[in-house]
Amino acid sequence: MGTKLLTTGFLFLFGVGFYFLSSQTTETYVYGGQKLKGVSFVAPFKPIGDSCFKAITNINAGWVSLMPYGFVRENTSTLIFSLEKDSTQGNHQWWGETPNGVRQCIRLAKGQGLKVMMKPHIWLRWGEFTGHMTFKSEKEWEEFEKTFSTYILGFAKLSEEEGVELFCIATEMEKHVEVRPEFWHKLIADVKKVYSGKLTYAENWDSFEEVPFWNELDYIGVDGYFPLSDHKNPDVKELKKGWEKHLKGLKKQASKYQKPILFTEFGYRSCDFSTQKPWDTDFSLPDNHQLQDRAYEVLFTSVWNEPWMAGGFLWKWFPVMSKNPRHKDMFSPQGKPAEQTIKKHFAI
Repeated sequence: MGTKLLTTGFLFLFGVGFYFLSSQTTETYVYGGQKLKGVSFVAPFKPIGDSCFKAITNINAGWVSLMPYGFVRENTSTLIFSLEKDSTQGNHQWWGETPNGVRQCIRLAKGQGLKVMMKPHIWLRWGEFTGHMTFKSEKEWEEFEKTFSTYILGFAKLSEEEGVELFCIATEMEKHVEVRPEFWHKLIADVKKVYSGKLTYAENWDSFEEVPFWNELDYIGVDGYFPLSDHKNPDVKELKKGWEKHLKGLKKQASKYQKPILFTEFGYRSCDFSTQKPWDTDFSLPDNHQLQDRAYEVLFTSVWNEPWMAGGFLWKWFPVMSKNPRHKDMFSPQGKPAEQTIKKHFAI
């Protein structure tokens, strides 16, 4: 009898211990949906035709991200934007950022068989990174949040009306998310009242792990500008090594929330040192189209096929490329070796 009790007690304690350990182990998340193969489409300055979107399908992309901007002037807390059908209200918005232009771009994209992610952005006139934006008083916070909510909900309603498949509630708002989380929970709930599609949020590569509302969204959105190498012209081996620590963090986050990772932005400049700080906008460095191409190749071979990876939107794609070399954006892969690498992997 004593032996039986001892055995039973051991089994009970073993079972409790096993349950405790297993409850602390998060199962690896596996994404079972179709890969999102997209481009970040720069808003056109003036009306365009469907040929601009046909060029996107030519690289085997199936998605396009449309990015209407709102603006905050220096020493103000009011977001300036346009929800009028045809007016930019003198806010320096291009045609493709106005509601009428956005609607037309959605329809042109869908006419070419593309799916759409709506991804509103904020531009700070004093040059500050949006992730660092903060205000001094509660009154200023409330004024910004009031205008920001109107901006986001306006484009959420438009997205619902036009059958947009994916809505990104904001882009790179790290400090705001940190100090005002209650605002974001409410905003997400309000968006869901007017928009029935999938939802994500685009957080920067170095702060996506701190976002408190991933449970409320469909994708963990990451702007994937992960630093890979400090060298001028790293080879494939070094770039793959550079991804290793970042992959662990991405896998951990996907497993924690049991949701897929979506690179809401990813890309590289076609210049030396472009994988040191992939987010950098220094366009004065010497051209290096081969490094841009190599960086894309490594991303597709080392990251794209991870089980938790839902795909992403390359940064960036212009409706019309300038013929003046001085005006060509180094981030664009258009007309460069990287374009063919992207086309090859998007076809898989």
